[in-house]
Amino acid sequence: MRITGVHTAVVEANYDWTFVRIDAGEELSGLGECFTAPGLTGIVRDLAPLLIGEDPRDVDRLWSKLRWGASGAGSPGGIVYNAISGIEAALWDLVGKAYGVPIHRLLGGRFRDSVRIYADCHAGEALHSMDATMVPRPARWAQEPPEAIAAGTLRNPEHGRAYAKAAPDEFFTAEMYAARARQVVDELGFSALKFDLDVPTPYQQDTASGTLTRAEIGAMVELAAAVIEAVGPEVDVAFDCHWRYQVADAQRLAHELEPLGLLWLEDPVPPENAAALRRVTESTTTPIATGENGYLRHGFREAFETGAISIAAPDFQKTGGLLEARRIADFADTHYISLAPHCIASPIGTVASAHVAAAIPNFLALEWHGMSVPFWEDLAVGFDGPVISGGRIQVPEAPGLGVELNLDVAREYARENEPFFDE
Repeated sequence: MRITGVHTAVVEANYDWTFVRIDAGEELSGLGECFTAPGLTGIVRDLAPLLIGEDPRDVDRLWSKLRWGASGAGSPGGIVYNAISGIEAALWDLVGKAYGVPIHRLLGGRFRDSVRIYADCHAGEALHSMDATMVPRPARWAQEPPEAIAAGTLRNPEHGRAYAKAAPDEFFTAEMYAARARQVVDELGFSALKFDLDVPTPYQQDTASGTLTRAEIGAMVELAAAVIEAVGPEVDVAFDCHWRYQVADAQRLAHELEPLGLLWLEDPVPPENAAALRRVTESTTTPIATGENGYLRHGFREAFETGAISIAAPDFQKTGGLLEARRIADFADTHYISLAPHCIASPIGTVASAHVAAAIPNFLALEWHGMSVPFWEDLAVGFDGPVISGGRIQVPEAPGLGVELNLDVAREYARENEPFFDE
């Protein structure tokens, strides 16, 4: 068995979903998904010659070959691992099909038959579409006019502080958050939710500084309290801050949230400084989660060993692949840290992440970020029923990934000026 081709396709959804297909002969292929990044398909194309002619069953050796092949671009991290992660997942899908077993069997077998999913929720208008640099664009399925972007009327969490702007005229309210939470729980059956907490409030003073006023913190706590009261004690709720705040401000916020019993507070400070994050974690009983910007097991070492985080949230489409995700989970388990994987993927990447989640003991919940995409469920074929049912994914038993890409739907929303596999 030898690799004969490596091909990509990009579907334009709430983010760019970049797929990698690896062929090994006429009848056998594997599918993986990469986390969005600028220039991603070009990186895959540059890496492809390292794989042609190789035996796809040597997954870990090929992963090392790719890693060292790209070492000049940054061996400890960087967006090259977004590409490698999708390639590695495609190899596991191919190998699972070759051996007739699902991916989770290749990762050690499963601890659970179904995987708990937490819904990433947005009040008011749903999160629209963003390009690889997190700049808003009209959603293909909604056809928002380009002038809406220029006018700033499209809702956007504006991650971090780089895109900070003046406060808008409209704000999310506690009533909007509560209504959305009740809808997701009552209509979709989720037992875990996450909302953005770094949304504009009427009390903002400076969106670029990472600081919070007492009134801002009060407004944020009000939003959180409304959600938790709306869904009741049987539903867990987490909140995301998108790396926005200074240490002292994150400490004050986490302290004020303590009586609410959050599932976690995510990314309260920028991700590159584990010592700063540890100061927040040690100052509060609110669990602190981070990890979506961590690459490889090495990228989590300091945070794990110094107690900087309560919950690890690596993204399996960028952190180095499915086996590396398993290694990160094992590393976390030696420090008694649970995993709540970050995931903004299509159903292809989400199901791949579910295979890992099934195979690790210290799993908490897996993110679903596709609520605003009307074709999210339609993009995968092979499931008996919906991919997510009652807030859970039933772990596939079919060989490899257990689902395939719906090519008709993928073509309909394919990104212009990008190849669509080998067509």
